[in-house]
Amino acid sequence: MPLTHLLYLHGFRSSPQSAKARQVAARVAERHPEVHWWCPQLPPSPRAAMDTVMRGIETWPRDRMGVIGSSLGGFYATHVAIETGCRAVVLNPAVHAARDLARHIGEQTSWHDPQQHFYFEPRYVDELRELEHGPLPHPERLFAVIAKGDEVLDWREMTGRYPGSRIKLLEGGDHALSDFGEHIDDVLAFLGLPPR
Repeated sequence: MPLTHLLYLHGFRSSPQSAKARQVAARVAERHPEVHWWCPQLPPSPRAAMDTVMRGIETWPRDRMGVIGSSLGGFYATHVAIETGCRAVVLNPAVHAARDLARHIGEQTSWHDPQQHFYFEPRYVDELRELEHGPLPHPERLFAVIAKGDEVLDWREMTGRYPGSRIKLLEGGDHALSDFGEHIDDVLAFLGLPPR
């Protein structure tokens, strides 16, 4: 089934202005203009973020939709894939989001607009726990791109979360996947959008 709908979920403190989100948006617009593209600005509350997403994709065809998520967005994308059965690509995905973000409670600024502030509340950590899942019911529907050089997340934890999934393990790299342009064709092909 060809992909007709594509969702992109950004990471913590990030936005639809992230380099990877913009690269995917440009590639889809250029080579796959028929695909419905959506990259929402996610609210800080994980529960509100997932409510927004699940409402937004309510009418999307499950067998022809895909999701890409980076960092915290990868944690969210895993949740969406489990809930919908769709294919997903996770880029340096957060695995223990509640544990890792517990130390970020308090005032935060947006990466792409330091003028934008938000408060990461203690209850958001509990909301992240509610989104945790056990083993993946369909690991073959997920593809993880993981950099050993990630300075934020442990690549061993990331690879350990996705047994049975396709994993592209990069020897170096960084958390932002600065060389994402080299992997975008693999990402889109896995979701059903081969290079044109």
